[in-house]
Amino acid sequence: MAIDEFHHVSADGENQLGELLRSVIPNSTAHIVAMTGSYFRGDSVPVLLPEDEAKFSKVTYNYYEQLNGYEHLKSLGIGYHFYQGRYTSAIADILDTDKKTILHIPNVNSGESTKDKHKEVGTILDIIGTVMQTTEEGIIIVKRASDGKLLKVADLVNDDPKMREKVVTYLRNIKSVDDMDLIIALGMAKEGFDWPYCEHALTVGYRSSLTEIIQIIGRATRDSNNKIHAQFTNLIAQPDAQNDEVKVSVNNMLKAITASLLMEQVLAPNFKFKPRFENDSEPNKKGELKIRGYKPPTSKRVENIIESDLNDLKATILQDEVMIKAIPGNLDAEVINRVLIPKIIKMKYPDLDEAEVEELRQHVVVDSVVKNGQIIESGDKKFIKMADKFVNIDELNIDLIDQINPFQKAFEILSKSVTTHVLKLIQESIEATRIEMTPEEAIILYKKIPAFKSEHGRLPDLNSRDFTEKRMAEALIYLNKLRRDKANG
Repeated sequence: MAIDEFHHVSADGENQLGELLRSVIPNSTAHIVAMTGSYFRGDSVPVLLPEDEAKFSKVTYNYYEQLNGYEHLKSLGIGYHFYQGRYTSAIADILDTDKKTILHIPNVNSGESTKDKHKEVGTILDIIGTVMQTTEEGIIIVKRASDGKLLKVADLVNDDPKMREKVVTYLRNIKSVDDMDLIIALGMAKEGFDWPYCEHALTVGYRSSLTEIIQIIGRATRDSNNKIHAQFTNLIAQPDAQNDEVKVSVNNMLKAITASLLMEQVLAPNFKFKPRFENDSEPNKKGELKIRGYKPPTSKRVENIIESDLNDLKATILQDEVMIKAIPGNLDAEVINRVLIPKIIKMKYPDLDEAEVEELRQHVVVDSVVKNGQIIESGDKKFIKMADKFVNIDELNIDLIDQINPFQKAFEILSKSVTTHVLKLIQESIEATRIEMTPEEAIILYKKIPAFKSEHGRLPDLNSRDFTEKRMAEALIYLNKLRRDKANG
C-alpha cells in the first residue's frame, strides 16, 4: 500500500486516513510505503504515534541531493524582503516579470491582507502594466508598462467556479515555457501543483506551517531547461509603531526568518561529526568534522532521530515561543544551547534518558552552528567563521561551539535589514513578554560576571540597553533572592 502526501495522516482519532492505517498495520501483512515532501503537519498533532512510527524504515532524500541529481536546475535561493504599510507598495521592487513566478497573496484573515483579495490582484496587475484582455481560457493578457511586452497571467484568486475551472484546465495543459508568465494565487498552486517552468515562488506574509512553506518552495524546484536557479522569497511585514498589533508582527517576522534559516540548513550538505581525542592531529577528511568533547550517538534511537527527524526537531526548536524571544540577542548563547534546547528535546522525546538528550543536543547545536558558519581556506589550513569567531577546523571543540548563538545569523539579518527604530520596536516587544529566569540560566550567566567585571571595571547594570549585560544583572538579583529564600527556610 503506497500513500503519497503522507503528512495528511494524523494520530488524531478523527483522521480517517490515520484510522485506516492504524487498522492495516496490526491486522495485515501489507507492505506500506509512505511518501511526503515534509513530515511536518503544521499543527501540534503528530503524523504517527511513536510506536507506529518506529515500525517504518526511513529514507531521506533532501534538497541538496535532489538538486545534485538534476540536469538543469542547480541552485535554490531562500530570501526575505521586508516592507511597511501595504505589501502591494513593495511588490514592484521584487516581482521580476521576466521570471516565471507564482505569487501567493496573504490569507484574508491575516494582518498582511487588505481584506479585499480581488482588489489586491487588480492593484498587482496595474503595477505590472495595462490589462488588454481576458482570453476564452480565462487568461489575463497584460501589456507590461516598461517595454510593452504582453504577459500571460492566471488569476487563481478569483473563486468564480466557471472562471476558475477554465484557468485550471488551461494550466493543466501548459506545454511550453511561453504559455504562462505569472500565476497569482491564494490557497491554490501549492501542494501537488505542477508548473515545471516556475523560477520564483514569491509569498506574501508569514506562513505558520513549515509544511506549507516546503510545498510552496516545491513549486519552483522542478527541473526544467529554462532555469539553472530557483528562488523562494518571503515578503514579510516589519513591525510598525503605528500598528496596534506590534507583538503579532514581531512574532511573525521572527518566525519567518527562522523558517527561512531552517530551509537554508536543509539545503546545505551534511557533515559527519566525530569526536577528536587527545594526540589526534590527523586532519579532517572530506565531509567530516572532528570535534573535541563531542559525544556521538550511542543508541539506535538517537541515531534514527539524527538521520530522519533532525529538521523536524530543529523546526520545533526554532518555532518555540521562548526561542523566538531569544532571537534579538537577549539571551546568552550558552543558555540557549545548554538550557533551552535540551528542555525542548525532552518535551519532544520524553523517552530519551539524560545521556541521549545530551548527545542529541550536541548534534543539533553543532549542526546548526556549522551550517550557519562559513568555511574559509587559508594556505593549507581551513577555518570556520562562526558568528564573530574564526576557528581552525582542526581545533574545534564543543565548549567553543556552545558559546555560539545558533540564531546569530537571524540577529545579523535583523541588524542589516531593519532600521534601528524597528530593531528597538522588536526588542521592546520582546521585553514586554520577558523570558523568566531559571536557575540553570542564572548559573551560566553568573560564571560570566567576573570576566565582565574585569573588562569593564564594574558589575553589570540592570538599566543597561545591552540585553546580555541586563540579563547578567538580573541573574545576580535572582541568585541573591534564592540565597535569601534558602536562608529563611
